[in-house]
Amino acid sequence: RDGAQTRGIDFSTADKVAIMRALDEAGIDYIEGGFPGANPTDDSFFADLPRLKQARSVAFGMTRRGGRSPDNDPGLVAVINADTDSTCLVGKTWDFHVKLLDVSLDENLRMIGDSLAACKKKGREPMFDCEHFFDGYKANGDYALKCVGAAVDAGVEWVVLCDTNGGCMPNEIYDITSEVIRQFPKARIGIHAHNDTGVAIANSLAAVAAGARQVQGTINGIGERCGNANLITLIPNLMLKQGYATNVSKDNLPILRKLSRMLDGRINRLPNDHAPYVGDAAFAHKGGLHAAGAIKDPSSYEHIDPSLVGNSRQYVVSDQAGKASFIARFAQLGMKLDPKDDRLPALISEVKDLEYRGYAYDIAEASLELMVAEKLATVPEYFTIGRFRVMDERRFNARGELVVESEATASISVGNKDYHEAAVGNGPVNAVDTAVRKALVAAYPQLADVELVDYKVRILSNGEGTGGTSATTRVLIECQDGTGLRWTSVGVSTNIIDASVMALVDAMRWKLYKSNAKPKLEKNAK
Repeated sequence: RDGAQTRGIDFSTADKVAIMRALDEAGIDYIEGGFPGANPTDDSFFADLPRLKQARSVAFGMTRRGGRSPDNDPGLVAVINADTDSTCLVGKTWDFHVKLLDVSLDENLRMIGDSLAACKKKGREPMFDCEHFFDGYKANGDYALKCVGAAVDAGVEWVVLCDTNGGCMPNEIYDITSEVIRQFPKARIGIHAHNDTGVAIANSLAAVAAGARQVQGTINGIGERCGNANLITLIPNLMLKQGYATNVSKDNLPILRKLSRMLDGRINRLPNDHAPYVGDAAFAHKGGLHAAGAIKDPSSYEHIDPSLVGNSRQYVVSDQAGKASFIARFAQLGMKLDPKDDRLPALISEVKDLEYRGYAYDIAEASLELMVAEKLATVPEYFTIGRFRVMDERRFNARGELVVESEATASISVGNKDYHEAAVGNGPVNAVDTAVRKALVAAYPQLADVELVDYKVRILSNGEGTGGTSATTRVLIECQDGTGLRWTSVGVSTNIIDASVMALVDAMRWKLYKSNAKPKLEKNAK
């Protein structure tokens, strides 16, 4: 629910159901699905909640309005009537905010107690989110604690202290949480931290150290403004670093990477390669000294075994890599080389030379694997591109609107068959890609589900170009197939279209190489 407040994210009912089931599979205790009565999507979601194996479903809402009873507040009634296991109500605990509501401080206390008592009477496990609690405590500690007391007296199951604007520091969170627990030793305390100062995870850990036992957060830390505490990082921090037990078992920790990628796919975002624990670069070794040490003993440069969180070790090949890095990376590609192999020095030299010229093999591993395979083994000539032409037209249409259109033609040979295709695209690269793909899919149906998901261009200044628009251009292309497999290829040229085609060709060839593809051709065709 809180993650849905992220700018640019709009979950459908199907998204909510899929995410809820994935969280349940991982072992999350409570899943706050939305705000019944707030919008049609949430109404549809709560009207047909998925059946959960172990998690408890939670409806979110607000305490009753001032001057009304719980039964006479349509917003609260909708939340309580949602068929969930638990209800989480948010209420004011900062006297400054209470005054903005034009209700008395005493009335706000009654609003908290009455609303939570109504939840409990309905059979919903009541939880209370203390909005802006830490700011409220610093402004008027006595009143903030009275709000907690009102919730406890009403039979609340969890009191969740919220750093709603994300402005507190870990030492403040620890001290104030400790005081709340001292004042209410029998209450179960939680923490809800926002990331506006970049310390949501640290604040959550500080609250747990003080005695909090529920941590609210989101997958990948999505949420309003700068986001929420990131559960994908918090859970392994709690379990692997601090020895806490959670309902996410150690056997389930590898699900976290899958969970992170699943959400990225749902919101159409690229995964963060540098995310702690689950990112592709989290256990990647690039520097020669580091890689050599990791090869001898991974624990010398890794804080945990990456398999514990569903990740894997990578040895990155680049101009900074040493001999040991190359051997280890080639082994990961299924090509084992003896350190004394006389082909190795020339291969390492070529990689470093290409890196100097602009290739980025630490990122474009599909292109690296193809290059190494061609040097050490045999890679079939799946297809050749004879020629291609791209035409861009910038004009005003009949309605006086400015439009830019790209049209590409390409000649491709596959075995004994020649293809001549044309296509229109929303840019020159898209047009060439579409034209080439039309020909290739006819010969290789396994390419039909390959899609281009990211395209990056960088102008290089390494002595190969003259700078500006005539400089060397590097293009990185990331593709994905129907199974979710992703790979990146690279092309380098002084011509951006040529560099793009080089990267596209490598992307298609890598897919065919990995699937041991054979062309589907007509006999005696020409």
